[in-house]
Amino acid sequence: MKHKEKIFLLDDEELIASMLTRSLKKEGYNVHMETQTDDVINKIMAWDPDIVILDIGMPERDGIDILQEIIDTGIETQVVMLTADDSAETAVRAMKIGAADYLTKPFNTEEVKIVLSKIMEKEHLRQELNFLRNAYSQTFERDLIGESEAIKQIKKKVEKIAQARVSTVLITGESGTGKEVVAKYLHDLMHGTGTSRQAPFISVNCAAMPESLLESELFGYEKGSFTDARADKKGMFELAKDGSILLDEIGDMKMELQSKLLRVLENRTIRHIGGQREIPVEATVIATTNRNLAEAVENGNFRKDLFFRLSAFYFHIVPLRERKEDIPLLARHFLQYFANKYNKQTIKDFSPEAEQLLTGSMWPGNVRELKNLVERFVVLESTELIQTEHIPKWIFSESIGTNRSASDKFILPETGISLEKLEKDLFLQALERADNNKTLAAKLLDISYDTLRYQLKKFGIK
Repeated sequence: MKHKEKIFLLDDEELIASMLTRSLKKEGYNVHMETQTDDVINKIMAWDPDIVILDIGMPERDGIDILQEIIDTGIETQVVMLTADDSAETAVRAMKIGAADYLTKPFNTEEVKIVLSKIMEKEHLRQELNFLRNAYSQTFERDLIGESEAIKQIKKKVEKIAQARVSTVLITGESGTGKEVVAKYLHDLMHGTGTSRQAPFISVNCAAMPESLLESELFGYEKGSFTDARADKKGMFELAKDGSILLDEIGDMKMELQSKLLRVLENRTIRHIGGQREIPVEATVIATTNRNLAEAVENGNFRKDLFFRLSAFYFHIVPLRERKEDIPLLARHFLQYFANKYNKQTIKDFSPEAEQLLTGSMWPGNVRELKNLVERFVVLESTELIQTEHIPKWIFSESIGTNRSASDKFILPETGISLEKLEKDLFLQALERADNNKTLAAKLLDISYDTLRYQLKKFGIK
């Protein structure tokens, strides 16, 4: 056993209880034995057992009543009833109330061990299933976060595409804009109703695998088709049956494989490597890329016919800097997410100045960069409000430096310039950009708040 499962045993027959306790302890269980019902609920809660073995025929109090109280109290444990009634009528009643199983006296210890083992196995499976469901729900965004017009338009397009059950979709956008999130949102709308909520979502990174390996992963292979093919293997297209397959970074796919993919999209069938049988593709194919595919076609790096096939239904996700009104919503969403993940509820929100600074930044890494920064806040900071001093300098420097190329740098005129006028102009610009917020203006100029106050007073800026 990975750990000692805890058993709470309640039976008024001390000889039977002692014998069973010794036997279970030898099996590795941690057993607490009671022979009386005094304060039994509190004792059970204090012991916090995985399983309660409960005798129905207790002299002081009926075991069925104790079972009912365990259920009503909400104690998370499994209950096995012990009964001397071989008619099983009482045991059936106990099962209806919520008992996991029952044993009829007289019983042997091997029988008890088998019943307990089955209960723990089912409990472990239940816990694993809950874990996977939680992981699924965390991975799959149920909605697109944002109130900008760009996000509203994407939602409308996704909903129309999902309703039409389009078979192939292309999503473009810079790295970190959330292409995979949109793909999963589309998958959820298209395949996430009723019993199909657990429909498979298979993601394949076309840039991360060698061409030979990517082909075998996508299409599968027959036993003996190459040296290491010791058994038949299904490909990703088959595994995604009745769900979706995401071809991430499709712009990096090699030309030969592009030809094979085009045939798949046109015929909606695949063939295993080394196989002859045509296998139908019963999955939505979603392709994403951060490359300009039209430009790649012109350069001869992407097939024109595949581009036309993919772009029949496509949408482009605009960078975060072009939908600044979504930044506070996303930042708070990630703040809550990571507070729950790390069980750290100290940080409640962002100060107005910090929010303004985040909103004004350019975010070259887009939503992924913002998400990583908020995770950093939750892990490293213990303040109630995130302030501007908690934000790394590279974030706010992006807001004034990202759009400038090397040719845009300031060049000293041949006739010279007044440094004092230039400094004053920079202070005025910083105040204007910060909406007269001095703390934020100081951040933009990479100086302290006191230095800013001194300089404003020096230049007579009110």
